[in-house]
This record gives sequence, C-alpha cells and structure tokens, in this order.
Amino acid sequence: MTTTVQFWYDPLCPWAWMTSRWMLEVEKVRDVTTEFHVMSLAVLNAGREGLDPDYRKRMETEAWYGARAAIAVQERYGQDEIRAFYTAIGTRYHLNDEPRSPETVRAALADAGLDESIADGVTTTQWDEALTTSHHEGMDPVGMDVGTPVVRVNGMSIFGPVISPAPKGEAAGRLFDGMVLMSEYDGFFELKRSRTVGPIFD
Repeated sequence: MTTTVQFWYDPLCPWAWMTSRWMLEVEKVRDVTTEFHVMSLAVLNAGREGLDPDYRKRMETEAWYGARAAIAVQERYGQDEIRAFYTAIGTRYHLNDEPRSPETVRAALADAGLDESIADGVTTTQWDEALTTSHHEGMDPVGMDVGTPVVRVNGMSIFGPVISPAPKGEAAGRLFDGMVLMSEYDGFFELKRSRTVGPIFD
C-alpha cells in the first residue's frame, strides 16, 4: 500500500531542500508518494524578539518571495507543477546561489514552464492568506518552536529529518523506514544532535 508523506517547506531553507531531495530519492526505492506544501519562515518569525538584525531583514523581504510564488503555483497548478517549481527555484537558490529576488522567482517559473506573471505578485500580500493557512496546517501539529522541514507520516508531524548530504538509493529508503517506525509510536517526540556540517549539495 502506498504511503503518503506530507512535506512542508519554505523555498528559502537549504535544509528543507536537502530533505526534499531525499524524499524524491525515497520515492524511487519505496512505495511512497510525497505531497508538497508550503510553510513560511516569514510567518513563523513575525513578531519574534531577539532575531539577528540581518536575519530579520531577510524575513521581512526575501523570505516572502519564493514562498508566495510557491503557494500561488500550488493553488493554480497542483502537485506536479509545485514539484517542478520547487526544483527550479531550489536549484537557483541553493545550487547556483542566485539572489533571493523576484527576478530569480521569475526565472524559476520560466524554467518550470509556468506563468511568469506570478512573480509580479510576490512583493504584494495577495497570497498571504493562503500561505498563512498552509503554514499553520503544517506547523500547528508539530509546534511553533521548530522550523522547516516538517514531514507528516502515519498522522504524526515531525520536524526534520535534518540531513547532509541527502542519501541516495537504498540508504535513502532505510532512513525513511526508520522515520516511519518512530512515527508509529505516539509518544515519540525528539531526537537531536548538533550539526557538524552545513548543507552538502550534490
């Protein structure tokens, strides 16, 4: 029986990108379907005290652009196209280190064969209600003291896994098997250790 995994991401986050590449690999070796949904680091951090000033500035500007475009694509086109757009914008953001700007969003939309005019709206609030709704659908069950990625399997929402690099082939499947086993226990809450490497893109 196919297992459906709900996955929440913000295009800005390199760790969510790593997890998304892992889930696409899992789909090759397990009977799994991943449904992509958008959360927002800008929504998550709105009004929070003590943020680094540079990080706060990013949350108030560039964090909105990709997330707004992603929710617009999701609403207009559906799952197949949101996958394509996320791959396009993630490649530009994380692999090519392009500016997190409306122009990069426009280029990613073109890469995915989608309506480039969506980029015209990413500096407006026209999609913020839908974005906030999607954000809370993903974040409320896991708690607001974590970020992205968030996965939901067997009805349990989990922050992570935070991985680097993303495993390939059967290694990806085995990591997924372990996550599913943990999700079967309703009393499971947390595993964590300090990160010793940054995102390793390959």
